[in-house]
Amino acid sequence: MSTTHARIWVGVDAGKGHHWAVALDADGETLFSTKVINDEAQILTLIETARERASEVRWAVDISGRSSTLLLALLIAHGQQVVYVPGRTVNRMSAAYKGEGKTDARDARVIADQARMRRDFAPLDTPPELVSTLQLLTNYRADLITDRVRLVNRLRDLLVGICPALERAFDYSAAKGPVVMLTEYQTPAALRRIGVKRLTTWLERRKVRGAGDVAARAVEAAQAQMTSLPGEKRAARMVGDLAHQLLALDERIKDNDREIRETFRTDDRAEIIESMPGMGPILGAEFVAIVGDLSGYRDAGRLASHAGLAPVARDSGRRTGNYHRPKRYNRRLRHIFYMAAQTAMMRPGPSRDYYLRKRSEGLLHTQALLSLARRRVDVLWAMLRDKRLFTSAPPVTQAA
Repeated sequence: MSTTHARIWVGVDAGKGHHWAVALDADGETLFSTKVINDEAQILTLIETARERASEVRWAVDISGRSSTLLLALLIAHGQQVVYVPGRTVNRMSAAYKGEGKTDARDARVIADQARMRRDFAPLDTPPELVSTLQLLTNYRADLITDRVRLVNRLRDLLVGICPALERAFDYSAAKGPVVMLTEYQTPAALRRIGVKRLTTWLERRKVRGAGDVAARAVEAAQAQMTSLPGEKRAARMVGDLAHQLLALDERIKDNDREIRETFRTDDRAEIIESMPGMGPILGAEFVAIVGDLSGYRDAGRLASHAGLAPVARDSGRRTGNYHRPKRYNRRLRHIFYMAAQTAMMRPGPSRDYYLRKRSEGLLHTQALLSLARRRVDVLWAMLRDKRLFTSAPPVTQAA
């Protein structure tokens, strides 16, 4: 007959196909250690097993992404307390335990033991439907952008083996017209054969902007090389295929951006976020996808720290006031504030005035931008707290 404990801690080393769960009592003794398939029935069985062993069960997981979505949803639906133990913590603390081996059971025990000893881990909850949707859409957009960069690099690499002058003539990552041209004409001989006039007409029929300029530059590059390079025919077919893929991918990105904008603007905070210079719907959607309803942040300083915009001390002995950039922060959140600050800095207004002031104080461009980004965190926090739109002047408060 199993003994009922007042409280136990269950650490779960989460994975895509299965999880490993280890339960510890208040003395750190293992109550059970079991493999759990990532399946609703087995997870529910695990929850019941843990409930039978204690009056109160506290859960800890090391992954809060898609692989643990079903686990977290079932735990929270059954009123269980769940905290997030970062993978970095598990990795570092594993060295403090006996033995050098690494197994799922060992990691799960470390997770449970850390949750037992510490009280500063962030609690987890299921995000609202809007936040979950934005997380999916923004993550998908990031994957599409990565695929696009890869396609452009492969296309340029193949094009160098056909005609280096043609590869240098255009920025294929920013201009659609040259990519449209490459779907049909990839070699110097083909471009010389069609000529500027006919190529211009061909591009105009496909609604390419500046068709005449694209045609002239392409034919000029083709005339600079009369030699046919080895493997040119096969490379040309591959360039044409990549050009078609790139155009199709651009359409998918455009559709995804439209869906992100429409979804983001159903949020009550969208108008407030977009009113801030530099924060468009895409950056705003990524911001909401990461921070949720801001309940996980005590103040603007915590938000800035999560974004890596709050320097951390590296003091030792008589060395004080030695601040450095943090190493543990959300890179995407930092990117959002950095890009928004850079966009706002380019236009007249308080952001540009602040940037120029920091530059006059001797800061480098990147340092001034980060300083501006940190200031804008406070501004955005205040706007969301007070539910007011951005204004270039501070709000006027009436005397009591």
